[in-house]
Amino acid sequence: MNFRRSTIQNSKFSDIKFISMMIIAVVVWAFAFPFIKIGLEELSFINLTIMRFLVVCLIFLIIFVLKTNKFSKLQKNDIIPIAILGFFGVIVYHFGLNYGEQFISPGIASLIIATIPIQIVILARVILKEKISYSKYFGIILALIGVLVISIWGKEESSLEIEYAFGAVAILIAAILAALYTIAGKRLLERYNGLSLTVYAILFGSIGLIPFFNSSLINQVTNMSSRAWFAVIFLGIFSTVIGYVIWYVALRLKSASEISIYLYATPVISTIISYFWFNDKITIMFIFGGFLVLFGLYIVNAKKEKNKQKG
Repeated sequence: MNFRRSTIQNSKFSDIKFISMMIIAVVVWAFAFPFIKIGLEELSFINLTIMRFLVVCLIFLIIFVLKTNKFSKLQKNDIIPIAILGFFGVIVYHFGLNYGEQFISPGIASLIIATIPIQIVILARVILKEKISYSKYFGIILALIGVLVISIWGKEESSLEIEYAFGAVAILIAAILAALYTIAGKRLLERYNGLSLTVYAILFGSIGLIPFFNSSLINQVTNMSSRAWFAVIFLGIFSTVIGYVIWYVALRLKSASEISIYLYATPVISTIISYFWFNDKITIMFIFGGFLVLFGLYIVNAKKEKNKQKG
């Protein structure tokens, strides 16, 4: 009896720990949007990506040297797949995101990025053969509707006008790559832990940034303000190192479709940040959309808890 009670308590603790991890990841990613905007004020979209990943690579190399025993052994046959995963899923993703945010409204950007969980669910069902319950589908769709409400009517004077079509296409490509990054990473996690795969993918993928180094990088970096430096460092340490490690650790523990639902909370938090940071007004529709997002999350997790109790 005591053993059963202890098992239940450990399970609840694990759930709390997992949810806490996902909250941290979602929050640091929500902060990434305003910091990207700040970085783009003084850096080109390419140079912002380079500076962000210089910070990331430096930190990962230090971690690798100090904690080598924590890393899974890199298999020769996986070098090319991991390098491709890092280049397209991390580097090209950020090129697309940074480029697109220069030209399109925050509303349409959030709307496009919000399609990532749906793409993950579809790819997980087709490629990974993950089983998706009807209630989980309903929760995901409900949360997506909430994101649409927030994106379109969540702020006063919201606009979905696209200044340049290429901006929308760039972010759509970024969203597709993010979904593929998750699915491809799920398979590699059968042989690597979350920290190892994240570090290997980013270090190998970042090699693809070398051809983009030029004199403009030096000129822009030497004239960067402390505000821009803070933005780059935050994007590197929190939104990338912490965010991506948590994502792959979570992906090792749960199904791709299950963790993808947490991404719906990002535009909710981003809007709240904008309210306090940029004094953006929040409408009643934002509150309604936020409720739909949270209720969608509840439905997905409630189904999971119900299955546990039956077991």
